[in-house]
Amino acid sequence: MTARRVTLLAFTGAALVLSTAAAGDASSGPLPLRPLPALTGPALSARYAAERAAIESAARGTEDPRTSQRLRALAAPGRTFLDFDPRGRAVEVVGDLATARRVAVLVPGADTTPATFDSRGTASPGGGARALYAEAERLSPGARLAVVAWLGYPAPATVSPAVVTTGRADQGARALRPLVTWLDARGAGVALLCHSYGTVVCGRAAKDLDVTDIAVFGSPGMTVASAAGLRTSARLWAGRASGDWMRYVPNVRVLGVGFGADPAGAGFGARRFAAGDGGHSDYLRPGGVALRNLALIALGRAGDVSR
Repeated sequence: MTARRVTLLAFTGAALVLSTAAAGDASSGPLPLRPLPALTGPALSARYAAERAAIESAARGTEDPRTSQRLRALAAPGRTFLDFDPRGRAVEVVGDLATARRVAVLVPGADTTPATFDSRGTASPGGGARALYAEAERLSPGARLAVVAWLGYPAPATVSPAVVTTGRADQGARALRPLVTWLDARGAGVALLCHSYGTVVCGRAAKDLDVTDIAVFGSPGMTVASAAGLRTSARLWAGRASGDWMRYVPNVRVLGVGFGADPAGAGFGARRFAAGDGGHSDYLRPGGVALRNLALIALGRAGDVSR
C-alpha cells in the first residue's frame, strides 16, 4: 500500500473523530459585528480614537504582563484600528482609507489573536500589512493604496479540531462580507490577500464579494474542486513557496474535514504567481518575490506579476 493511500485512509478515519470534536468547540461562538462608520476622514478618525481607547482598556484589564505589553503596542501613536475585541478581533488600517483608490484586505490564518497581532513580525497581520504597504509604495509611489489587516474572526489554533473544519471560516466569511460591501460603496478596487486557513475564509465568502482579485498563499484548500466552484468573477491567484510545509497536507475533504483541492495545483484554474523558496510564514518577508507579487496584485497591476 502506498504512503499516499495510508495517509488518506488515516485522514478518513480521523475525520469521524475530528468532526464530532469540532462540533463541540465551545469557544467558537461568533462575536457580534459592529456597525461600520462612514467612509470619511472625520468619521474614521473618531472610530480610530474609540478603538484605541478600547485597546488601552484591554491592556489594563489583563493580568498577563506579556499580553498587556503586546496590546499596548497596538495603541501606539499613529496606529489606526477600525475594530477591536480582545476575545478575537483586531482590524487595523495602514494608509488613508478615506481617499484610497485601491484597498487590500489581508486575511490571516490559524494561531492569530489580538495578542499575537504583531508578535511574529511579517507573519503577523500587523507586520505583514505594513510590509505590504511599504512594498506597494516602493513599486508605485503615491498609488493611494490602503491595507486592512483583518483579523475579523476567531481564528482557530493550529493544533485543534477547528483548524480542519470550516466552522471558524464560515464565521469569518459572514464577517468579511459587510466589510467588503462597505469598501465597495466608495468605489475602491478591493483585493483579498488570504493566507493559510484565511484562504478557507476567502473561499467560503468569494461568491458574495465584489472584489477585483483574490490571492491565496500557503493554502490548505478552499473547499471546492476548482476555481469555477468559487463562483466569483475576480481574478484568482495562488502561490506556494517551495519550502512551505503545507504541501504535505492531504488535499481531500471527507465528512466535512479537510479543504479539498490545492488552489496552487495544476488544473485548479487559478493564476499561479511566483512565491519564492521561503516557508509557510515567509510570504510577506521584505525582499521576497512573494511580497512583490502580492503588492502588485493589491495595486491591480496584474500584468506585472511574475509567474
